[in-house]
Amino acid sequence: MDTVLITGGAGFLGYHLAHHFARNGVRPALLDIAPYEESEYPDGTLFLKGDVRNRDEVRAALEASRPRWVVHGAAALPLWKRADIFSVNVDGTRTVLDESFRAGVERVAHVSSTAVYGVPEKHPIEETDPMIGVGPYGESKILAERVCEEFRAKGHIVPVIRPKTFIGQARLGVFQILYDWVESGARIPMIGNGRNRYQLLEVTDLARAYWLACTVDAAQANDTFNIGAERFQTVREDIQALCDFAGSGARPMGTPAALVKLVLRVLEALKLSPLYKWVYLTADKDSFVSIERAKAQLGWQPVYSNAEALIRSYQWYLEHASGLEVGTGVTHRVAWEQGALKVFKWLLGGRRKPRRASAPTR
Repeated sequence: MDTVLITGGAGFLGYHLAHHFARNGVRPALLDIAPYEESEYPDGTLFLKGDVRNRDEVRAALEASRPRWVVHGAAALPLWKRADIFSVNVDGTRTVLDESFRAGVERVAHVSSTAVYGVPEKHPIEETDPMIGVGPYGESKILAERVCEEFRAKGHIVPVIRPKTFIGQARLGVFQILYDWVESGARIPMIGNGRNRYQLLEVTDLARAYWLACTVDAAQANDTFNIGAERFQTVREDIQALCDFAGSGARPMGTPAALVKLVLRVLEALKLSPLYKWVYLTADKDSFVSIERAKAQLGWQPVYSNAEALIRSYQWYLEHASGLEVGTGVTHRVAWEQGALKVFKWLLGGRRKPRRASAPTR
């Protein structure tokens, strides 16, 4: 049986990748510094503890798992310290690629981000458009991609996927804040009027893209791909679809973008808000990518729209809200502490007892 080693395997994407590869007859092996909820993973999953920055630990994980493929998803998120973001995202990527190919791995599929594009004016964004990272996270992802290009130039197969913000079952983080406000019947403040189009991505669609990146012909896979939903509306329309499903009385509300961004910038500096710069800088802008290359070369086709992805994720939240762990914004699998945002939620009417939504029909 083939094995795939998934770095960052204890995280949200790692969880879904493990299940997707297992359903296709591949044994998942996971490498992470975070603890695992082992009961949540497929039978036969190999759980390994290690830091991608530690060459000996990466080498030991490869020796223990002997994978055919590696999906490199381990990353420091934007709320980590700057030094850790660069050491994990750049140095860790180099170590994983170096040790994987030394061990004879067939290909390493890298998890990048559309944050590498910064806040572009041109849409849809194509893979050949300029990369201008916002903040340490975006900058580090650009440098990590350059490391991948170095290994491609040596003749290795290194597919790079730049996913839009992906959501789905077990996705919390900043989206848990949205779900909490929707459930409580609060008005949902959008940055700006919500008439911009902001593409999302359902995580099972993303997992399928990584499966294809590992299994299609190498000449087709050894490239860089944007991945996002094909069907999406404006921010206002997609949030309204979620509110209609919830039936709690929540509804989207426009705000003056410049003022809200200023307030969020101050709250972020004071560590009173979990929302980081790239989130609020892009929230009132169009943000969508072309997925034509992935469709043509990988044979990939997304299943879910923005609204369907939001509803699937919200339904999971409703079923698990009572037992959620609250953290400080360093992983997407815990609910983030809202800080000063709790006050705004109260002011916007988030106090009514909500009506529980029924399961989605899809």
